[in-house]
Amino acid sequence: MKHIFKPADILLPKTVSTDKWCVVACDQYTSEPEYWEKVKQTVGDYPSTYHMIYPEYCLETTDAEAYAAGINASMERYLNEGVFRELEKKYLYVERTLADGKIRQGVMMALDLEQYRYEAGSKTPIRATEGTVLERIPPRVKIRRGAPLELPHIMILIDDSRRSVIEPIDPANLTLEYEGKLMQESGSIRGFSLNGLAAEKLEAALEALPLRDNLLFAVGDGNHSLATAKACYEELKRTLPPEQAAVHPARWALAEVVNLYDDSLQFEPVHRIVFQTNPAKLMEELYRYYNVSERPCEGHAITCILGKERKTIWVTNPTSNLEVGTLQKFLDEKLPAIGGKIDYIHGEEVVQKLCEEDGTVGFLLPNMEKSSLFETVAVDGALPRKTFSMGHACDKRFYMECRKIK
Repeated sequence: MKHIFKPADILLPKTVSTDKWCVVACDQYTSEPEYWEKVKQTVGDYPSTYHMIYPEYCLETTDAEAYAAGINASMERYLNEGVFRELEKKYLYVERTLADGKIRQGVMMALDLEQYRYEAGSKTPIRATEGTVLERIPPRVKIRRGAPLELPHIMILIDDSRRSVIEPIDPANLTLEYEGKLMQESGSIRGFSLNGLAAEKLEAALEALPLRDNLLFAVGDGNHSLATAKACYEELKRTLPPEQAAVHPARWALAEVVNLYDDSLQFEPVHRIVFQTNPAKLMEELYRYYNVSERPCEGHAITCILGKERKTIWVTNPTSNLEVGTLQKFLDEKLPAIGGKIDYIHGEEVVQKLCEEDGTVGFLLPNMEKSSLFETVAVDGALPRKTFSMGHACDKRFYMECRKIK
């Protein structure tokens, strides 16, 4: 299994405080531009990961090539100005204190992109858990293609009910590399480099994990970023001799590995909102597409929000094992003709607030049990895209560590 993962050469900021350096994953708060405006004000001109990412809320309102050029220029400037220090060939143990005070444990490591595929039915040791939206990859490729660095918000899950890999790590015996608060009341973070003995124990524990259908690592968050890294590597590989491609740094992707059974890790549903649509027509088409009952019965229960109206419907002839799959099939097939823009939202309160806008419909979905994740992926393949979220937006991974990919 050692060829699947390895310690990484990790770049960390020398002196910048975490509350300015670290910003949340780029795919969060996509319908709340005010959040990102506050991030921009907080960061200002300080060195920050904000200047090296492309927040998805502005994908449709900015020139992707110009934005990518600015990102790459920031990366080059930080490298030239000595913003970073480098930890060579290290695993990094990370403790993230969430907004509610719970602590999530993880380990930063490099994963082999040769061992990863995101297509449904893949049998590689690293796999996507949900469907990949292919049109979300090209804008990210434009950035990564010319970037000298990668910044991961990728979180990888292991199925370790015995808590044998990460939980035994004792930070008291490790070297503290960074610690500090995160912006906008998102908790705090600290990281420790693993010494030789701790690294050996980690590797041995990972190699001892039982596999389900050859599955070791399941992507929990950041699958589109990992898919982008894969696309860029495959593109580069075609231009290199095999012996050079085999050792090129772009073959590997930096990610945080977390135990599926970590006590702080809570699966939450990802709800759907359709903006700029005709709510009456959308609901009429939904009732025509499926057999729908407004009384409790056998089937998939989906709660619909139209303005201040909130009602639950039951689809009696579902087309998927999960409610999210049943709803997504309808939206994928019928929304182009009906008209509207779909977004994926964490938290019922946010959905309720956004649905106060005219021409908006929200759909609240139930949760799935996290203990069934690996078995479902191993047996059925990738779940429908955006099936679940691991916690609230403010608890998502913040950018901290970087790695050279050129």
